[in-house]
Amino acid sequence: MATFKKQESGRWQCQLGPKAGRKTKTFDTKTQARTWATAMEADAGAGKTEGEQKQLKDLFERYRDEISIDKKGERWESIRLNKFCTYPLADRRLAVIAREDLEDWIKLRLKDVQSSSVNRELNLMSHCFTQARRWRWMAHNPMTDLQRPKDPPPRDRRTSQAEIDQVLIALTYNSDTPAKTKQQITAIAFLFAIETAMRVGEICTLTSETVDLDKRVASLHDTKNGYARHVPLSREAIRLIRQLPEVSPGELLFKTPKSGLFSTLFKRGVERTTIKGLTFHDTRHEATTRLAAKLQVLDLARVTGHRDIKQLMTYYNKSAADMAADLD
Repeated sequence: MATFKKQESGRWQCQLGPKAGRKTKTFDTKTQARTWATAMEADAGAGKTEGEQKQLKDLFERYRDEISIDKKGERWESIRLNKFCTYPLADRRLAVIAREDLEDWIKLRLKDVQSSSVNRELNLMSHCFTQARRWRWMAHNPMTDLQRPKDPPPRDRRTSQAEIDQVLIALTYNSDTPAKTKQQITAIAFLFAIETAMRVGEICTLTSETVDLDKRVASLHDTKNGYARHVPLSREAIRLIRQLPEVSPGELLFKTPKSGLFSTLFKRGVERTTIKGLTFHDTRHEATTRLAAKLQVLDLARVTGHRDIKQLMTYYNKSAADMAADLD
């Protein structure tokens, strides 16, 4: 039996009886206190779900081993789920997890990471809770009515020619000679990304068989959203490919299957310049903005791989000054 008491501060204290383990917790509103009490008391009855005694970390581990393993982003999702298991929240039993527990967790996480990171983690947790209900490990959804933090505005960073020049110098790139080192190949990947709007992971999948130099088309069969697409290549993109070391049929053009290598080498190169806040992925913003001046919106979406035209607004960042010049 739960009892509720309003404190002088205006907050509500909820006390649970022995059947629920004699617990006490304070909330901003009585409604929150009742919600928590209902979830806690639901645990007092036996046989509510098959996983009544399971903890949240049990859910994270099973999801990691049975669901994440079949995803493209399995490595990073597993890392994130393993991190989840270290939080005090992971020791809570699924039967008593309530929205308020997640709200407390959100407050703690916002002290360490941005709201966008918290929301990505919440998305993964939400998938885990959905799977838990399919497994009959829990009957309720603690994400219901959860107040999520607001995402910050999307990055709108352009990459200036002066910055491009600095990066190329740092990576020892020479446009007149073939690339020999990993740094120089990274520089070519950087320029190629600006020409094509490809993600670094997509660039790493290109082979001599998926790039048709005569038709000037690169075929991507394994993309982030799961849809294959064919990317037209500019003359500059073709020139960059011809600067790469020769490869055997079917071999990777950029010599590495791991996008993290390019990102790391690029980051080290930027650190040797005066540039602040530039990442490899910013090439996608720059490329999309440049291509928008040459292609109609539907053609642009096919090149970049966006299924929703509205998503292009995240990457298309032409300045008002540039648009003013177009009006003349």
